[in-house]
Amino acid sequence: MSARTRIASRAAVLLALIGGAAQAAALEPFTADYQASYLGMQATGSMTLKAEGANRWKYSLDISNPLATLSQSTVFEEHQGQLRPLTSSDRAVALVKKKSVDARYDWNAAQATWTGDVKPERRGPVKLQAGDMDALLINLAVARDLAAGKPLAYRMVDEGRVKSLQWDVIGKEQITVAGASKEATKVARRDDKRETIAWIVPGMPVPARILQRENGADTIDLTIRALH
Repeated sequence: MSARTRIASRAAVLLALIGGAAQAAALEPFTADYQASYLGMQATGSMTLKAEGANRWKYSLDISNPLATLSQSTVFEEHQGQLRPLTSSDRAVALVKKKSVDARYDWNAAQATWTGDVKPERRGPVKLQAGDMDALLINLAVARDLAAGKPLAYRMVDEGRVKSLQWDVIGKEQITVAGASKEATKVARRDDKRETIAWIVPGMPVPARILQRENGADTIDLTIRALH
């Protein structure tokens, strides 16, 4: 084998390794327990990913304190490397105010519809495009895509709205996970009223911390305590 051939062969192996590293990690069930603050009060929080069979998964977020509870879940499938929502539910109770919304993402008909406590003009149908996700599922996608070196740009289809979301890397920061200091990459997205910052630690399937602000005030702050 000539020197040129050996160099080309080594380059091909290196490119294959880089390409393999850039692939999204395989989905695996997990439970993440969070220390939480919700609407200004201490709360408990958890995120879970469970296999539902037939290439279906259920991703859930639950937060509760004495004054309020929030429960969101999305059933999705992995399709051509993308996380594709099939159904979702959003439940919230705060004092005397309640909210309950369900969504259906029909990929055969390429449309999404909503029922429950949603305005008539927000019930859909909304036309779906490849890569569309709901708001909750994007949390899971950001950690996967950052690790794979993919752009953190998404089209969110949620409660009758379509919105383009761009996450930007804003730096590195140490964060404590289960008593150990870890280096996290901070990513953020902002619009007129809402700002969301996530701290992503290599090897973790979900952000180690998520901070959400609305109109400059913290509304949800989740910091991971354990992952199992």
